[in-house]
Amino acid sequence: MLTGWFALIGVVATILLALGAVAARALTPWAGVVSAVFGVVIVLLVGFPYLALLVLFVASSSLATRYRIQEKKQKHVQEGRSGERGVSNVVAHILIPTAIAVAGGVPSAPLHSPATSLLFASALAFGASDTMASEFGVLAGRARSILSGAEVPPGTNGGVSRVGQLFAWVGSVTTAVVGLALFQAFGTATINPVAFVLTVSVVGFIGCQVDSVLGELFENRGLLSKGSTNFLGMLSAVGLSLLVLKAIGVGL
Repeated sequence: MLTGWFALIGVVATILLALGAVAARALTPWAGVVSAVFGVVIVLLVGFPYLALLVLFVASSSLATRYRIQEKKQKHVQEGRSGERGVSNVVAHILIPTAIAVAGGVPSAPLHSPATSLLFASALAFGASDTMASEFGVLAGRARSILSGAEVPPGTNGGVSRVGQLFAWVGSVTTAVVGLALFQAFGTATINPVAFVLTVSVVGFIGCQVDSVLGELFENRGLLSKGSTNFLGMLSAVGLSLLVLKAIGVGL
C-alpha cells in the first residue's frame, strides 16, 4: 500500500492520465471520472506496476479502437460515436481488476502478492485480447460463428475471424510479457516467470472465446448486455487462473 509522497504522486498521476484519456477522446468525460476513481484505488493499494499495466491496456485499446476509424464508422461497427469508450465499457473492464487490487492490497489482505499479480494480469489479458480481437476482427473480410461455423457479418456477436483470433493472441501474450516485466522491474512477487506468461496468455485468450460464445448465445438474444458479456468473459479468465494457482500449489 502506498503512503506519503508516493501515494500523492500515484493519485496525481492517475488523475492526469484520466484527464489525458478524456482529452484524447479515448474516454467520455464520465468514463474518465470512473476510471480515475478506480485507478486511484488500484495505485494506492497495490502500487505503480499495476497502474502502469492498466494504463498500457487503456492506451493500446484506444489505439486499436482508432485504427481505421472512418472505415469502422462507415460499417457502423465503431465504439461509441468516434471510438470513445463510455462508462459501461470502463466499468465492465475495471471492476474485477479493482476487486483483485483490494483483495491483495488491504491490511491483512486475503491474496498474497504472487496470486494478486497473476490474477490482475489475467483480467487485463482478457481485456486486451477481447479488444484487439474486436477492433481488428471487424475489419476482416469474413467472419464465422464460433459455435456453428456459419458465415456471419464481421462485428456480429459470436463471430470470429482469423485476423481477430490472431490479434486476440497478440493482446493476451503482450499483456503477459509486459506485465511480467513491470512486476519484476518494481520488485513485485509473481509465480514462476514461465508459468506466469503461459498462464496469463492462455487464460486471456480463452476468456475472449468465452466472451464470443456468450455473445452469440445470450447477447444476440438480448439476455446479456455487451458490458455483462465482457464482465463474465473476464471473470472466466480470472477463474481459470485461480485453478492454475491451485494446481501448482500456490496459496492465495
